[in-house]
Amino acid sequence: MGELVIEATGLRKEYRGRRGTRVAVHDLDLAVPAGGVHGFLGPNGSGKTTTIRMLLGLARATRGEMRLFGRPVPQLLPEVAPRIGAVVESPKFSPTFTGRRNLLLLSRSIGAPDSRVDAALATVGLTGRDGDRYKSYSLGMKQRLAIAATLLKDPQLLVLDEPTNGLDPAGIREIRETIRTLGESGVTVLLSSHILGEVQQVCTSATIIGRGRLLASGPVEQLLDGGGTAAYAVTVPDPAHAAEVLATAGLRSTPTPEGLRVESDDPGRVSRTLGEAGIWLTGLVPLRRDLESVFLELTAGEALRHETGEEA
Repeated sequence: MGELVIEATGLRKEYRGRRGTRVAVHDLDLAVPAGGVHGFLGPNGSGKTTTIRMLLGLARATRGEMRLFGRPVPQLLPEVAPRIGAVVESPKFSPTFTGRRNLLLLSRSIGAPDSRVDAALATVGLTGRDGDRYKSYSLGMKQRLAIAATLLKDPQLLVLDEPTNGLDPAGIREIRETIRTLGESGVTVLLSSHILGEVQQVCTSATIIGRGRLLASGPVEQLLDGGGTAAYAVTVPDPAHAAEVLATAGLRSTPTPEGLRVESDDPGRVSRTLGEAGIWLTGLVPLRRDLESVFLELTAGEALRHETGEEA
C-alpha cells in the first residue's frame, strides 16, 4: 500500500451512561495511504466523526493505537499538528469582514506569509469573490473559505468531515472540484461522507464502516470489482411476465424504466431461462457496480447482524 499517513489499530470508543455502556467505535482498523483522496464512508451515526475526533485529539480513545505520519497520537500530536488541516466543526469567521480579510487575520495569527492567502483562495476557487463580505457568501462559498483557512499552514493531510452537508447541488459540485484539486496537488485528503455518488467521483481509495465496525477498505476500483453478484439491464417486451419467470428460476430482478435489473453471475442463464419461456430479449447489458451498491450491500449486512444480535 506504500506510506501510510493515517494508521489506527483496534480503535475503540465507549460512552458510559445510566443505561450502560454504548460502543461508538468497535475495534476499528484504518489505513489511509499518502496522496489522493480517501473516502471514509458510513451511514450517519456509524462512528465516522467520533473516529476523526479521536485522531485529532478532540476525544479520548477507550483503547487502540493511532499514528499520524508514523508518529503515535495523541502522545506526539503537537509534533504532527502543523502538518494537518481539518474542517470538523463550523469555523468562526467575522460576518462583516471580507473573505480575504478573514484569511489575512488567520494567517498572521499563525505566522504564515500573506502570500498563502492568495494561494488558498485560488485553490478553493474564491479568487474574485474574496473582496465580498463573509455574510454575503452562499453556504458552498463559506465551506470553501473554511477549507481555504486550513490551507494557510500548507498541510500535508486535510481532514474533511461531511463537507457537503446542507449544500445545494451547485455547492456540492464546488466542494467536489475543490477536493479533486487538492488530491491532485499531492495533499492527502480524508473525506468523511455518506453521499456516495459524490465520493466516487473524487476518491482514489475508501474505507466503509457500519455501526463503528470496519466493513471494507481499499482502492475504489478494487471495492467496485470485488464481491457481490453481477447485474444486467434486461430489455424485454413484457417485464412483469419476465420477472415472474425469472423468480420461478431463482433469479432476482427489480423493475427499471427500461425493463429489469437482473442479478446473476451467469448471463447465459438469464437469456436461456427467458428463451425457454418464449420471452425474447432485446437487450442484455452488464451493469457496473458503484460505491452506493457496495455500500448498501455491506451496511445492510451489518444491520442484519445487529438485529439478530450476531457479532461481526
